Amino acid sequence: MGWWVAIVWNDPSRGPVWVVSWLVWVVASIVLHELAHGWAALYHGDTTPRDTGHMTWNPLIHMGHFSLIALAVFGIAWGAMPVDPSRMRGRHADAIVSAAGPAMNLVLASIALICLIVWRPLADGSFISGMTIGEPLGGNLTVFFFIGAFINLLLFLFNLLPVMPLDGGRITAHYVRPYREFVQTEHGMWISLGGMLLFFFFAFRFIFPAAMGVIDFVSGTVWSVLGV
Repeated sequence: MGWWVAIVWNDPSRGPVWVVSWLVWVVASIVLHELAHGWAALYHGDTTPRDTGHMTWNPLIHMGHFSLIALAVFGIAWGAMPVDPSRMRGRHADAIVSAAGPAMNLVLASIALICLIVWRPLADGSFISGMTIGEPLGGNLTVFFFIGAFINLLLFLFNLLPVMPLDGGRITAHYVRPYREFVQTEHGMWISLGGMLLFFFFAFRFIFPAAMGVIDFVSGTVWSVLGV
């Protein structure tokens, strides 16, 4: 078992474009995910994201040193956006702010998937007869768009798991009072954290194929309808 960058970089079926695309999309997706939380919080009257200096495009502010190190070493990362539900206006404001991050990932996944659906047949000449886009540009952008859709679908599905401190857990706690009261206790916080870690290690064996299946189904269906 070696360093993921070296393994992927030297893999003939993937290579440097996979490494670069993964790093770019992970950082960009997490930053936009956290900014979406911040924009939603500001809209609902909570200025905490701005007061703490988190309304920035700087990945270091959102992800921190440990997250960036984890990305370099393991290929995974996380982020955080400070908010204060007590300062928000609206009965469902906390749930809306929590849902804003996964919603951003869904938007990014949709954009990347649309780009993939359009780009791949355009590059191989299926859209315009006799017009092809040569390598490495054609293949590299196909990989880039695919990874963008894949990563953001993963983030969307994972963050909606109903376990604190994930966004899905915050949404569940907002609407389910017994769960909210449970996670506010000391034991509840630790149990929730343990549950999140278990989900992290085991849920991805289901979320990975689910995300891949969505990409294959949507792209395959559209290409079939278009006859490409």
